[in-house]
Amino acid sequence: MSASLPAIILAEPQLGENIGAAARAMLNFGLTELRIAAPRDGWPNPAAEPMAAGAFEAGVQVTVFDSVEAACADLGYLVAATARPRGMEKPVTNAGGAVDWLKAQASRTGVMFGNEAQGLHNDHVALCDAIMTYPVNKAFASLNLSQAVVVFAHAWGEAAGQGGRFEGTDAGVGDVASREELVGMFEHFEYELERAGYFYPPDKTPLMTRNLRNAFIRGQWTSQEVRTFRGAVKALAIGRGKARIKRED
Repeated sequence: MSASLPAIILAEPQLGENIGAAARAMLNFGLTELRIAAPRDGWPNPAAEPMAAGAFEAGVQVTVFDSVEAACADLGYLVAATARPRGMEKPVTNAGGAVDWLKAQASRTGVMFGNEAQGLHNDHVALCDAIMTYPVNKAFASLNLSQAVVVFAHAWGEAAGQGGRFEGTDAGVGDVASREELVGMFEHFEYELERAGYFYPPDKTPLMTRNLRNAFIRGQWTSQEVRTFRGAVKALAIGRGKARIKRED
């Protein structure tokens, strides 16, 4: 297990389904060390497998401890996830801030999440160096355990620069259209509009043309999209197949 990755500690979790879902969320964002402290229903738990969706086989490594204290005994820096004020003098941050603090540590680190019924006990929070909280609705602040894990895991993955399956904004959509292609499309479209009598009164033609071109430019067209649009303009102008008409031009 990488010393640079924080361990995720589930303190006295109750439902195997939540443990499995938490493991899945962890691996989605590159976290692999899951520590389970005093699980109510023991471990392994068959209910965890379906919700994990293969995460245990694919990389999440589970260690079970008899107590929360044992689960964090070797960690040099520990963050508690809680939505409730605890009356303790500890620094408080959000998920992104917690990621920054964890990455700044030279020692082993971890993030602790409480169980489904009560969250973290005050004694558990007292073991931690800092508190992480989320901007939840104050009137309905309780998150499902696995959902709480995925919020942090997402922040970790984002900070790690994980781009997911799509790298960049235009992945998989083809080359960006050149100015030459765009101008050709503009002229084609404007020609058909002119034939249809769209530009009226004539003295407004330059302004109307600029407005159309500005609107099209904002679309950040690809070469394929330009070809598709020009094909659509042609079909509207002269039809296709049996609907095709003959024009002198």
